[in-house]
Amino acid sequence: IQIKLDRARISAQYSSTLQPKKPFPILLALSFSPLLSSTSPFSTLHKSISSRFKQGANMKLDTSGLESMAPMAGSSAGFSDDLLAAPSFDLPNTTKFDDFQKEAIQMVKPAKGTTTLAFIFKEGVIVAADSRASMGGYISSQSVKKIIEINPYMLGTMAGGAADCQFWHRNLGIKCRLHELANKRRISVTGASKLLANILYSYRGMGLSVGTMIAGWDETGPGLYYVDSEGGRLKGTRFSVGSGSPYAYGVLDNGYHYDMSVNEAAELARRAIYHATFRDGASGGVASVYYVGPDGWKKLSGDDVGELHYQYYPVTLSAVEQEMAEVAIA
Repeated sequence: IQIKLDRARISAQYSSTLQPKKPFPILLALSFSPLLSSTSPFSTLHKSISSRFKQGANMKLDTSGLESMAPMAGSSAGFSDDLLAAPSFDLPNTTKFDDFQKEAIQMVKPAKGTTTLAFIFKEGVIVAADSRASMGGYISSQSVKKIIEINPYMLGTMAGGAADCQFWHRNLGIKCRLHELANKRRISVTGASKLLANILYSYRGMGLSVGTMIAGWDETGPGLYYVDSEGGRLKGTRFSVGSGSPYAYGVLDNGYHYDMSVNEAAELARRAIYHATFRDGASGGVASVYYVGPDGWKKLSGDDVGELHYQYYPVTLSAVEQEMAEVAIA
């Protein structure tokens, strides 16, 4: 009897959800069925319970109300058929679908502008950027952080779509940390830039807008790479990215030499960012300068470009050529 009671409990717990639950008293009555003889006073009750249980086992549950699109009250059959039908649309009338896709992506891309630069010198790497973000022809922010810390020894710059750059730089930081945990050593600048280039190449043609520089210090020394959303990757000693980069290159190429001190390199980067913001309307805000050396990165300065203008070109009081004076009437 105890064994049959245990079986009754197990069957009650694991009964199918599509069949009505078997109540424990019914199972208990069935478990005593071998003990009930045809002359027993409980035989009639047992037969009645068994017949009702068999009828309940053949019941069908109406689950139409649980479907994702239940028939609506008072709705016509045609209306519900339209909702449940597969969506259909006309393909664009074009012979070159790839060119059409590129034109469509360019059509919805917002106008953007920025100025970022980085260069390698004797002491390490200098990275600088402005802080202005634009939405079409409007300035949306003057305090965007365009230099992103990937790890304590590596930096990335933002140019292009702000959301794309921020997301993929943070994603790269996660992958670099996982590499460090798995291999017990920091990832190299070469490896991190290649990792980002491979990721962006897999999303090529899907509308990403990323133009970034990966700068850092690893076991081989300073490293600097340019990576874009088309999967391109370049190694170099001087880069500038953004709408203000032609102006920054003019100052950078004129004043750059390898044997600079940290202060001289920082001043060159600051001046290049300032001149780019002065000529490019989509660049502005604050000129931030970072230095990456053997001990990691360090922020050196963050100066408002409006104040830098008067620092580089101070206002001088000119002598008055002619001055009107009151004359006393005799």
